[in-house]
Amino acid sequence: METKHIRISDYSYPLPDERIAKFPLARRDHSKLLIYNKGVVGEDVFCHLPHYLPKGALMVMNNTKVIQARMHFHKDTGALIEVFLLEPAEPHDYELMFQATGHCAWYCLVGNLKKWKAGELVRSIEVGGMPVTVRAVRTGEHGTSQRIDFEWEPQAPQRPNAPTTISFAEIIDVMGELPIPPYLNRETQESDKTTYQTVYSKIKGSVAAPTAGLHFTPDVLRALDEHGIDREELTLHVGAGTFKPVKSEEIQGHEMHTEYIAVRRQTLEKLLKHDCQAIAVGTTSVRTLESLYYMGCKLLRNPRLTEAELHVGQWEPYEAVTDSPFPVRDAIQAIIDWLDRNGQATLHSSTQIIIAPGYRYKIVNMLVTNFHQPQSTLLLLVSAFVNGDWRKIYDYALSHDFRFLSYGDSSLLIP
Repeated sequence: METKHIRISDYSYPLPDERIAKFPLARRDHSKLLIYNKGVVGEDVFCHLPHYLPKGALMVMNNTKVIQARMHFHKDTGALIEVFLLEPAEPHDYELMFQATGHCAWYCLVGNLKKWKAGELVRSIEVGGMPVTVRAVRTGEHGTSQRIDFEWEPQAPQRPNAPTTISFAEIIDVMGELPIPPYLNRETQESDKTTYQTVYSKIKGSVAAPTAGLHFTPDVLRALDEHGIDREELTLHVGAGTFKPVKSEEIQGHEMHTEYIAVRRQTLEKLLKHDCQAIAVGTTSVRTLESLYYMGCKLLRNPRLTEAELHVGQWEPYEAVTDSPFPVRDAIQAIIDWLDRNGQATLHSSTQIIIAPGYRYKIVNMLVTNFHQPQSTLLLLVSAFVNGDWRKIYDYALSHDFRFLSYGDSSLLIP
């Protein structure tokens, strides 16, 4: 069957609410680890992960950091308006956005939008002893989201040596709330600020955690190093679309969200060193690594493309013209050459790739991932990776008391 005509109802399974982990284990590396090795299923504990990996292999992780993307305002009428940050509008660059002082704009989802017809929302907060007034104004629509312009101005400081300028990063650290997944059906708690971040998170920008990485601890990372595993990091900022359900009968009716990626030249060189094969930690790492191939193919056809033109469309991998015979090594080298020509050390681009049965993996040969929601695009990705054998994995997990979704247990998949 052609990939576009896959029926999402064929990727369903019973997931009782009590199997969804509402909180993580006290020791994150003591979660259960399902091992799927060439069709054979077994289990262990996550801290033993290094024992199952080939010495000298390359492991790639997503170092994105979850931002406190939920902001709450009250109108004069008392109505509560929730503004959920999705994607920077101005400045468009994530790093510049968090450094912005005084003004910025985001594309946002707005809760209780019908109560916010016009006018500005205002909230007073205190940042480092400095009273700050934060204003939000709707300035347009952007697909299903709203463009919100934020302005903030410090008042007279309450204490000596208080800062005179306040960055947007500081604003959301004070008034934002960490956006834990909606299926947890609970309020964000203070503990989530730690447990819903990977221990290697560095680059702010995600509104959801790359949850496969939540099981790693400094001890596990040290054990990987001792086992001779070469570790590299890349960045894909996870959008709210990761929770977007597939509502169409066939997946051709589902639009994937755009995600922004950053990959260092050093990581691309490591891929070449490891014969363009990698162990991916999480589906976000998978989407980034696999997108690199199609970006490289574009550059092999036209070396003068801009970063924006390297964007990977949702269905590109399934189009005959793009599923080309270019070797993976040539595609990765083309990106390195492009970076060198443009005097850049890091590739910044975006991807909308959907990975589903019918997709042929180019780079990822082992996958560490959690257990995903029924009828989700992430389950399609897993099915494509294990050549359709996903039910064996999920039946085992359901019958052996594995915990599911973001705070749940993990799996190591070797097709």
